[in-house]
Amino acid sequence: MPSAVRSSRGSSALRLGRFAAMGAVAVLILIAGVWASWGTAQHVMLTKGRERGTVEVTRCAEDACEGPYRPLSPGSQPRAKVVLDDTVAVEKGRTYTVVLKPDGAEAVRSGPAGVLYAWVPLGGALLLASVVVAGGLLRTRAAWVMALAGAGLLTAAFVAL
Repeated sequence: MPSAVRSSRGSSALRLGRFAAMGAVAVLILIAGVWASWGTAQHVMLTKGRERGTVEVTRCAEDACEGPYRPLSPGSQPRAKVVLDDTVAVEKGRTYTVVLKPDGAEAVRSGPAGVLYAWVPLGGALLLASVVVAGGLLRTRAAWVMALAGAGLLTAAFVAL
């Protein structure tokens, strides 16, 4: 067998291996972004049957804020204290519309700001995966689309909060 044929097969196998490995890394990053986002996004986006109301933030600590809950949805009960995680999106003294998680003690912001904030991890994953797609898969157009989508999501969440 001529060496040129062997060399061609070897480089084809390496290209295929690189493509498979980088594709798997990019997909894994995107799955992790969706997984991290869905933990909060499911409560914000699928509100049917969930308790909805408002929370006036009275106290903030390092990683959470809390305040009294006033119901807006039928069947929801007022609570003296519910906790809002991720104080980056919450300020003391303001009132926010929220959706209660099934345990009833934790709340997440609702509305457009809550939806955008819930999907922030996916925005970061899109930015990170775009680097892998551009460098490892050599798909620059797809990488630019992913990067712009991620940057747009992060910017929209920043502006909405």
